[in-house]
Amino acid sequence: MASKGVLFLIEKRQPHTALVPQCLGMTGHRMSAQVIHQVEEELDEDEKEVILFLCRDLAPDLTTKLDLRDLLCTLNEKGKLPPAGLAELLYRVRRFDLLKKIMKTDKASVEASLIRYPKLVSDYRVLMTQLSEDMDKSEVTSFIFLLRDYIGGGKPYKNKSFLDVVIELEKVNLIAPDKLDLLEKCLKNIHRIDLKKKIQKYKQSALETNYVNVIQADPFYGLKLKNGIKKEERPTFGQCGISTEPVKLSIQESRKSLPQMADDIYRLRSQPLGICLIIDCIGNDAETLRATFTSLGFEVQCHQCLRAEEIHKTLCQVACLTSHQDYDIFVCIVISRGNSEGIFGVNHQTYSVFPLHQIKKFFTGDACPLLSGKPKLFFIQNYITAEDQQEPNNLLEVDGGGSKAGNTLWQRSVRSAVPQEADIFWSVCTVNVSVLEKSPNSSSFYLRSLSQLLRRPEERRCSLLSLHTDLNNKIFDWNSRVNPEEQYSILLEHTLRKKIVLSYR
Repeated sequence: MASKGVLFLIEKRQPHTALVPQCLGMTGHRMSAQVIHQVEEELDEDEKEVILFLCRDLAPDLTTKLDLRDLLCTLNEKGKLPPAGLAELLYRVRRFDLLKKIMKTDKASVEASLIRYPKLVSDYRVLMTQLSEDMDKSEVTSFIFLLRDYIGGGKPYKNKSFLDVVIELEKVNLIAPDKLDLLEKCLKNIHRIDLKKKIQKYKQSALETNYVNVIQADPFYGLKLKNGIKKEERPTFGQCGISTEPVKLSIQESRKSLPQMADDIYRLRSQPLGICLIIDCIGNDAETLRATFTSLGFEVQCHQCLRAEEIHKTLCQVACLTSHQDYDIFVCIVISRGNSEGIFGVNHQTYSVFPLHQIKKFFTGDACPLLSGKPKLFFIQNYITAEDQQEPNNLLEVDGGGSKAGNTLWQRSVRSAVPQEADIFWSVCTVNVSVLEKSPNSSSFYLRSLSQLLRRPEERRCSLLSLHTDLNNKIFDWNSRVNPEEQYSILLEHTLRKKIVLSYR
């Protein structure tokens, strides 16, 4: 023990500023024992358990023999734990405070690094930790009971955590990155369909990674399959379906090959991606939404506290912007009090109503030809006022024909090729206005959940429709726990012709 103490004293003399490179993507640096010691002291036992589980693939023979500090030191000495790797581990256990305090970085920088550079932790390990977080003790107990048919009842699984059980199942080859059917079956039996869907997403992501790597390794692979290439001539694949063949193409060259296999995905590669228009007549969600869509690469335009007639004017002005021709997508978010017919803006005392269905008409292919053929996403949060509290409504007359920009001949050719109501994603959420009256400063659960899903890297790789399914689950779960007047109702309609993947750049 004394020698270990001397080791820490010697390494503490190293300057801290040199421990973490400015770019988290750099992997040729090691850390001092001081940093590892600081991190280990700040973590609780559950967080240590998660990190030990995440590191099992890095040191399968050591994770059960060493405590976390010794394991991290060993990985560091072997060059397997660069500063970016330790930052990733802290990110996985959501210790964003330690990212800032010790690693001198932040959540956004780590997320950017995870997208651009190879990850330390496999998607499989991350998935297992997410499942563990989402299961309570009674569900883990039920899960263990269901395993008796496969592992018997003699082993001491009682009081084990979910991750402990996963480790035991890995040892007997009942669970592996490419072997998750048993886990899916057990989750279904304990009625955690939401967690089963996470596994299915993981499997789909592995298949997509498989396909992308094949295309990158050999752009003519698809043609060879059609012409009868022999099975033994095809590329071989390792764990999780990732190609073990060397891929020599640069990142830029890889992106050029993507359209060959992505005809069913909207092209989202402009910088910025597009305009995100936020009209917040309540005042509780604008900043969160601004941060979310800015991080996704949008040019965000935020307008607050508009009257109904000002909403009309703003929509018309945005629809007329010529910059749409340079962008690949458009997003519109509206938050307001309203009724079953439309929204009030801030002048709801005058009972003038802006019809909901008119919002999207400003951006159809006919009204805004520069957005024709491009996806147009609408997210509406409407706080419904009881009908018996209102006077007869005065609906604003609007034509929705916002934009006259563009060449006439080009407009005609586009109109003949693409239906005017195509490429629209329309998500409307309603909740009783009493929610606001009870908590005037509270944010919309619908929009808060949407932001959270969009900002999770694992969700960004999913299609928008899959993400909205997760949003539906969150709303359903919320409604099961609150009074009827606090329940949200969500409606989705869309005319999308392709998938939308917001990180597809």
